[in-house]
Amino acid sequence: MSITHKLPYEWQIGLRYTRAGKRSGRNSFISFISMASVAGIALGVAALIVVLSVMNGFQKEVTNRMLSMLAHVEIFDARGALPDWRATSADALRHPEVRAAAPFLDAQSMLLVDGVMKPALLRGVEPTEEAKVSDIVQQMKEGSFDSLRPGSYNVVLGRALAKSLGVGVGDRVSLLVASSGILGGAASPGENPLPRSRALTVSGIFEAGHFEFDSTLALVNILDAETATGASAPLGLRLRLADLQQAPRVAYELQQSMAGDLIMRDWTRVNTVWFAAVQSQKNMMFIILTMIVAVAAFNLVSTLVMTVKDKQADIAILRTLGASPRGIMKIFIVQGTLVGMLGGLLGVAFGVLVALNVDVIVPGIERLLGVHFLSQEVYLISEMPSELRWNDVGWIGGMAVVLSFLATIYPSWAASRVKPAEALRYE
Repeated sequence: MSITHKLPYEWQIGLRYTRAGKRSGRNSFISFISMASVAGIALGVAALIVVLSVMNGFQKEVTNRMLSMLAHVEIFDARGALPDWRATSADALRHPEVRAAAPFLDAQSMLLVDGVMKPALLRGVEPTEEAKVSDIVQQMKEGSFDSLRPGSYNVVLGRALAKSLGVGVGDRVSLLVASSGILGGAASPGENPLPRSRALTVSGIFEAGHFEFDSTLALVNILDAETATGASAPLGLRLRLADLQQAPRVAYELQQSMAGDLIMRDWTRVNTVWFAAVQSQKNMMFIILTMIVAVAAFNLVSTLVMTVKDKQADIAILRTLGASPRGIMKIFIVQGTLVGMLGGLLGVAFGVLVALNVDVIVPGIERLLGVHFLSQEVYLISEMPSELRWNDVGWIGGMAVVLSFLATIYPSWAASRVKPAEALRYE
């Protein structure tokens, strides 16, 4: 005896109706509509999985590239500069989550080469300490980061910035920076407001993979930066944590435990608008694509209504044999839910397959069509990323089944209301 014969009769008949439809023209048409509903649900589910995976990958990739250059936590002195940064660093390192600390000084500046002028964020760093709080050493493409020795006036540029200036390792650039250009600081009363000029030698080129840094950041030794800007001390400290996700908590604990009038800023607050925008877009895409799945699922309503009309004689016979209205409802609920489950499973399989191979599929499409979907200047990255999250897959598949179940309620209720005498009158 097969497994299906052991099931309740509602399941047996629902399964038969689901796979039937080849015996007559009418049934074939109903079967075609049913398969179209399956295909619609599958495509909607697959699209939702792929889009959410790409958005997850985009968010993760950009975040990782940001954090390769951003500090997990930054410490500033509310009075301006941080002259006793070594003591502040030692105090911060007492926290068990803090792994490294490095001083920095940021200033808005301009770089000039042969009449070409580009804005740049001049960052003064202490090379040995900076290598502990960022991935700059691993991102060096030309030259050496250790070349930023005090008094050398060497500069390490982002690749995009170096390209826009037309310079390479060994070339000279002119630095223009005003004392009031120090981020977080201001010019002292009576200080010369004219821009300070200094010749720098390009000693290295890095590529962080994040266009904002690659096109604007210029790194020099912190003592050279102080001389160039007229600053008397570093602007603040950059901290690297054991777990970057704990940055808000660690920043709060440092604020409570460290002496002095200090300001803490964790990485989640540096690009708050960007992260909020990405999350908002993700939520909106989920809602829009869920509506597509809902439209496909509710196509089941028309399929089941046509099936009920076509099977009125069968329903009447079942009723005369003792089937209850609830049993009739179960038959069509089983049929519609199985269609939804089939569409959901096919959509999950196809969506997962595409999401796991986006890095292969998208470049192939780009080569075929001769286009490039992601502009690095706009999207910060040039390759389509993807991160499949299985909890998203579970939610999407479950949602497709639930919507399919809801779509069966009215047709199955209508089937349970069929009166045997009227249905058999013309048979």
